[in-house]
Amino acid sequence: MAVTAAGVVLVWYLAQVLLLFFGAVLVAILLRSIAGPVARYTPIPDRVAVALAALLILVLVAGFVVLLGTQIRAQGAALLERLPDLVQAVENQLGADPLREWLQQQQQVQGFDGRDLVAGLAGFTTRAITAAAKLLVVLAAGIYLALAPELYLSGILRLVPPSRQDEVRGTLEALGRALKLWLVGQLAAMAVVGTLVTLGLMVLGISSALALGFMAGLLEFVPFVGPVASAIPAVASGLTDGGLHTAFWVAGLFVVVQQMEGILIQPLLQQRTASVPPVLTIFAVLGFGVLFGPLGLLLGTPLAVVCLVLVEKLWVREVLHEKVTVPGEEA
Repeated sequence: MAVTAAGVVLVWYLAQVLLLFFGAVLVAILLRSIAGPVARYTPIPDRVAVALAALLILVLVAGFVVLLGTQIRAQGAALLERLPDLVQAVENQLGADPLREWLQQQQQVQGFDGRDLVAGLAGFTTRAITAAAKLLVVLAAGIYLALAPELYLSGILRLVPPSRQDEVRGTLEALGRALKLWLVGQLAAMAVVGTLVTLGLMVLGISSALALGFMAGLLEFVPFVGPVASAIPAVASGLTDGGLHTAFWVAGLFVVVQQMEGILIQPLLQQRTASVPPVLTIFAVLGFGVLFGPLGLLLGTPLAVVCLVLVEKLWVREVLHEKVTVPGEEA
């Protein structure tokens, strides 16, 4: 009992490290998803195929940055420069003058000065450097995992009694396939949502349409929370560019895109991908976000996929002896 309690405490304190490891697993799954067909249908060795997959992703990212990155960066900078105008537009349209007065009063009460600004910028810089370092660790670890997955799988199996190794191997393989299916579906949904939002904002004549659409595609990775967060600056831009009428059209665009994503796009993707019921997804994202902060919020949905596979396979099937279809399990 004491050993179990100590293990739980250790896992709790190492939660952030374990989440980074889980992120590396997702990177490895992405690389293996690309490298697998290459190694299967060509004479290229497996490890070389993984290296080519990483190189392909790097080339695609670099090409995107070259072709659209400059425009997105320019539009993003313009969006930041227009931030005071956006705030003013919201105040003019919604009558939010008391909000500004309250903020000014709070600023005076708290005695904000230049030193606070310097401290805030220093804190932001530190957090940015920390996030970049974590990202590099996740990418490097993901590449190593993708190069030799069997090495790490066999290491885990050595910790399991021989009588249970086949069951554990089957569970881990089902988890890998379920996460692969979810990742493919999520990337497809992000691309579709980002494209639809960009085109819609361009039709409505919204400034920085490309940057706002790119933001919408990225934030689609975090369901329910991401779409709301991406809609706020777009609606504010609509207020600045065309007033309340345009802002309503922008809000309507995001509602229509999300409805299309939920009614048309996701059902088509779910036929070939792993999915979690919407209510479970909502509470998984909120729960992991509360427990583990931003990383938990970001990885809430794939963690929910892991929990769903484990519950259906190890509890519903093995303990309750009910026949269920486990996501990611081969027929």
